[in-house]
Amino acid sequence: MSVNALFKPFQLGTLQLPSRVVMAPMTRSFSPGGVPTAKVVEYYRRRAAAGVGLIVTEGTTVGHKAANGYPHVPRFYGVDALAGWKQVVDAVHAEGGKIVPQLWHVGNVRRLGTEPDAAVPGYGPQAKIKDGKVLIHGMTHQDIADVVAAFAQAAADAKAIGMDGVEIHGAHGYLIDQFFWEGSNQRDDEYGGSLAKRSRFAVELIQAVRVAVGPDFPIIFRFSQWKQQDYSARLVQTPEALGDFLKPLADAGVDIFHCSTRRFWEPEFEGSDLNLAGWTRQLTGKPTITVGSVGLDGEFLQFMVDTDKVAQPASLENLLKRLNADEFDLVAVGRALLVDPDWAAKVRDGREQDILPFSREALASLV
Repeated sequence: MSVNALFKPFQLGTLQLPSRVVMAPMTRSFSPGGVPTAKVVEYYRRRAAAGVGLIVTEGTTVGHKAANGYPHVPRFYGVDALAGWKQVVDAVHAEGGKIVPQLWHVGNVRRLGTEPDAAVPGYGPQAKIKDGKVLIHGMTHQDIADVVAAFAQAAADAKAIGMDGVEIHGAHGYLIDQFFWEGSNQRDDEYGGSLAKRSRFAVELIQAVRVAVGPDFPIIFRFSQWKQQDYSARLVQTPEALGDFLKPLADAGVDIFHCSTRRFWEPEFEGSDLNLAGWTRQLTGKPTITVGSVGLDGEFLQFMVDTDKVAQPASLENLLKRLNADEFDLVAVGRALLVDPDWAAKVRDGREQDILPFSREALASLV
């Protein structure tokens, strides 16, 4: 099957992409002190040079004291970090690519002892206290306002340094998703209760970002049914419930939904072959990004532990069939692009035999 569908331009308002290939956000932890280095600049530049239409950066923490949960991840605040990201933007643009930062707050995943201030606990929808020590700080209304403001400021800074949009990380059991998820949000105020109420935090955050960047700056929202704590979890059980969940987010200002799944080919609901991105596109009318083991025969969970397994390049026929049928608009590629910066060019040029396999060793360096 022709790969041409992957390399057709895409346009949404001011966002013009040279191809449908998106680099998925992947935490790399190569930014000491939260500042992207020259190696990070080159890492992203190479993907743009090889035909990736849109790069979504690794998760970048917003300017809130509890946003970070891991060492050496980049931040998206402060003169030094923003200067580093400006170098990334300029390098990607010089190669004809587009780039957006993924704006991130880890929420209650954070642990005491984590940089930049080891004394700050995780922040979440509700508190957790053990032996008199606050392990998770239950967020007050002022805390919610502070986090919303931090996302809005990060989005404004992204626009100021020339980014082509922003992606808000609302997936995978991090802060925004913690508000969505009934298991982690037992609040009895206006931010808890029904899924509509648990979505209020996200809606207010998206609205604030929209105000900060104006009407024409693209906002991508990443969400997932599954959680880090439970890969079989489902936030909603039916297409109708999915539509009810997504509509307020779309109305708040989301332009593109990034629909995170483990395997792009799996149907989301019984009775239809549509995946999560397909249903989201149909229900909202918004463009969608699909993701999940694209181009590889082994899914990422196999590599979350120390293993000698190797994921080999896999056929794109099913993906291309779905893309040609307009099930989704864009295709995010993760580990295949992490290990092989020239993946897109090799696919485009019919050099599939040259595509590199993925193994856990690839996580140890930036190439």
